[in-house]
Amino acid sequence: MSLTLAHPEAFEHAADFPGLVTGEGSRWHYLDTAATAQKPRAVIGAMARALGEDYATVHRGVYSRSADMTLAYENARRRIATFLGGHETEIVFTRGATEAINLVANSWGKANLGPGDRIMLSQLEHHSNIVPWQMIADQTGAQIDVCPLTVDHCIDLDAAEAMLTEQHKLVAFGHVSNVLGSVLDAPRAAQLAHNVGAKLLLDGCQSAPHMPVDMAELGCDFYVFSAHKLYGPTGIGALWAKADILESMPAWEGGGSMIDRVTFKKTTFAPAPQRFEAGTPAIAEAIAFAAAADYVIAVDLAKLHDHETALVKRLRRELGAMNDVTLFGPADSAGIVSFAIDGIHPHDLGTILDESNVAIRAGHHCAQPLMDNLGVPATARASFGLYSTQDDVDALLEGITRTRRIFGKA
Repeated sequence: MSLTLAHPEAFEHAADFPGLVTGEGSRWHYLDTAATAQKPRAVIGAMARALGEDYATVHRGVYSRSADMTLAYENARRRIATFLGGHETEIVFTRGATEAINLVANSWGKANLGPGDRIMLSQLEHHSNIVPWQMIADQTGAQIDVCPLTVDHCIDLDAAEAMLTEQHKLVAFGHVSNVLGSVLDAPRAAQLAHNVGAKLLLDGCQSAPHMPVDMAELGCDFYVFSAHKLYGPTGIGALWAKADILESMPAWEGGGSMIDRVTFKKTTFAPAPQRFEAGTPAIAEAIAFAAAADYVIAVDLAKLHDHETALVKRLRRELGAMNDVTLFGPADSAGIVSFAIDGIHPHDLGTILDESNVAIRAGHHCAQPLMDNLGVPATARASFGLYSTQDDVDALLEGITRTRRIFGKA
């Protein structure tokens, strides 16, 4: 079913997403893309074909369909590498960004961290970029430092520069905050880390879907992101790592596919990236992941970023005019607006908005240390995607007005 949009200037790609229509045929105003993105028909079709008429295992079969599926799977790796400006030997398929960070922590971290070493995180990190480092620090004796934020809720790189020492072996920062939308100056962060001999890992879950990313320009050593936030399927993501670093990392999980030769006396392992992909991979998901990357490339990420920036600017302007609303994050946030309304819990706001087919996220957004820093238990978060329109902003604002009336705040 196609969508009819009230604004003729609305982004033309909204009609590609069947999930934006309710069962009754109405527009669903989906403003939770930072959590997970809706899927275009191109991705749904690619996955259906991979699970249907094209389906076979990879890397093992001598029959033609298995060979064809192996080519498609490895071609998906090349397309994800192209999307990031990297090379296929630098891409490891994982179950998502969370597993990618755990892979780095348990492989590179165990091999390179020890007592006296330090890891630097920031105040705004997602739990997935905190907990694995806490676990590996407990195992290796390394210590964790936390970089503060600026007054406009960006990672304070001046403070990071003052804090970094030669004891720091790793800096792990979010490229774009999933709560605040604040964008890290990644090249400067890379330079600061490299100045003291540390590696830089970027959590790219909120940057890869919203802006052009190029590994050479960012200067990082590791970059992780998830397919489902890039309009692709759940259950798959990618780790990009510099080829020499990846080749030096020991195997983490053991099983089929990641081996060279197995005997009961000794096992030797396949080269990277296969060394880190134990077991039968997510075949259909990888193919759909690549279809999602192709879709976004065709849309043009620079154009998409401008589109989302315009929506953010308008929503922040409208919310900023309400004297009972607190806005979080910088004015130029990337596709995300977090806010709180005095006297209305975000969960209550989200529940009432849902009655009008408006979907936002309410809660701590897997960033409890950041909530503590902001002094709030939760925020309401509206997050945009390539299908978002001014109609969605209108519906959200109308829903907020209705909610304020219900709470006697008209």
